[in-house]
Amino acid sequence: MSNELYAVADFCLIPMGTNEPSVAEHIAVCHKILEKSGLKFEVCDLEGPWSEVTKAIYDCHAAVHTNGVSRIATDIRIGTRTDREIVPGEGNKGKVQRVQEILERRGNSTL
Repeated sequence: MSNELYAVADFCLIPMGTNEPSVAEHIAVCHKILEKSGLKFEVCDLEGPWSEVTKAIYDCHAAVHTNGVSRIATDIRIGTRTDREIVPGEGNKGKVQRVQEILERRGNSTL
């Protein structure tokens, strides 16, 4: 097992000062970067080794700047844990599954 922290991150990349009300084109550029990273991701939630996660976010910034956006604001939340091993690609899935198990045990509907 690697000594590097396994990170589960959600980030919101916000292109600013564009001439268009939609930022979908810029987010699509970021999506391609995330695909190339090889990390598990859904929209702007991604997970993997800390250095790879932060590099992918950096690469998204660089690509959107290259796409003509001069200013970007990004909110990032990254969670790590050392009390147990997380199966790569299963960080978020495990969280959702755990909550569903609790709801089922209590007789509530699933997520």
